[in-house]
Amino acid sequence: ILMLFNQHVTLTYKDLQVRSNIPLEELKRHLMSLYVNPKAKILVRRDPDKEKKDPEDSDQFMVNPQFESKLMRIKVPLVQLRGETNLTAEGTDAAGSADVPATVEEDRKHLVEAVIVRVMKSRKTLEHNQLVMEVTRHLTSRFQPAPTLIKQRIEKLIEREYLERSNADRRVYNYLA
Repeated sequence: ILMLFNQHVTLTYKDLQVRSNIPLEELKRHLMSLYVNPKAKILVRRDPDKEKKDPEDSDQFMVNPQFESKLMRIKVPLVQLRGETNLTAEGTDAAGSADVPATVEEDRKHLVEAVIVRVMKSRKTLEHNQLVMEVTRHLTSRFQPAPTLIKQRIEKLIEREYLERSNADRRVYNYLA
């Protein structure tokens, strides 16, 4: 969708449908993710005098000139359309555990991040496998975290600049104070 704006300053919703060949519901979902979300408002809908968030054929879109981000890569969370099944924006259950309520899952994500920061604050530098083992050891009394969940949380902490990868060895993380 965004690449179409390399050739055009503004595009209507109808133009986007024709030029992208993306199925209508998918296009609507992805397009709304780009102009509704306040943290990733990459596109702007011109003359949004309508109170509806859903795009219409005549709506015109353009790149948001005020959009700024410190990050080189941006993850745009997908909008969940009304009446859709209950999938998270990141896909399936991150911890891989069955029948865990969403609130418990969120609490676990925060807990994993807190333990990662605590371990890294004390060690300053740690290799990936050692960090995963240390975090798992700290959390086994509460729950058994999946290594994929720990890796996802490490990536989020890198994005939020709590951690960084070592320039010498990409498997080593450094704590940023």
